[in-house]
Amino acid sequence: MASTPLLCDGAAMLPFLFLALAGIFWGLGFPFGKIALHEMGAAHMVLLRFAIAAVVSLPFALASREARALFRSAPVVIAGICYGVAFVVQFEGLAHVTVTLAALLVGAMPALIAIAAFLLRERVSRASWIGVAAATLGAVLIAGKPDGSGTPFGIALSLIALLIFLAWLLALRRAPKTASAMAVPAVTVVIAALAVLPIALLLHGAPPLRMSAAAWAGIAGQGLLSTFLATVAWNIGASRVGSAAAGVFINIEPLVGSILGIGFFGDPAGATILVGGAMIIVGSIVTVLGERPADGGLANAAHGLSTD
Repeated sequence: MASTPLLCDGAAMLPFLFLALAGIFWGLGFPFGKIALHEMGAAHMVLLRFAIAAVVSLPFALASREARALFRSAPVVIAGICYGVAFVVQFEGLAHVTVTLAALLVGAMPALIAIAAFLLRERVSRASWIGVAAATLGAVLIAGKPDGSGTPFGIALSLIALLIFLAWLLALRRAPKTASAMAVPAVTVVIAALAVLPIALLLHGAPPLRMSAAAWAGIAGQGLLSTFLATVAWNIGASRVGSAAAGVFINIEPLVGSILGIGFFGDPAGATILVGGAMIIVGSIVTVLGERPADGGLANAAHGLSTD
């Protein structure tokens, strides 16, 4: 009898464990990508990443008539295309910036979402606007003085990718509701892979397949961990806790990416990067917590966002 409360506490903590795993897996996407970029272009890397993720996702995408119908849903098709294109742009940017800088810039995503919510006439709290201001200033600080962490071109591509990810999120808002939590993510991944295919072939031709074990490990890690398993873990966790609580875990992604970038890739960690990164992460946490769980809308939709 005495063990029952402990079991209940363990069950209550399980969704947060899944959310933490999702954030960690997403954060690993940047270092995995940097390893693969040593031997191929960004478009080829994203194509192979999504090819692996699509193979694993395909059983879920074809599991039911409801899931298969999503391939004819305009919002899901648009979301899939935006998803794939955003990754191509993002990792083209990663080729010109450090892992740390790319990861920290992703932390500005909640601020972009809050601004979009306001433009769409959704209510944004005062606390969220404070978080938006802090995250925006942090991103501007890093972009204006990256301390040798990247080129203006790479920073521009990284920020453009966030706007495309925002379009992906807007499209997903109109996606049909399904009985299976895996249907929409699985179909989106498959469509993204199909969207990236012609881009990669037109820009660079057929992808190289004779690569080192390290490059293949980076691609496999992106496809299995940073795309497929991260999506599964997030769907399980986010469906069992409040939106505001889930949203905090989105900040694990830039945190993990920046720590690995500094610790394993020797990325420069000057005062500008550290201060700007802290402002982005703290500001995004304030932005997410400032949104009431019952409000819904675009701001809460951010809590299912993965951008790496």
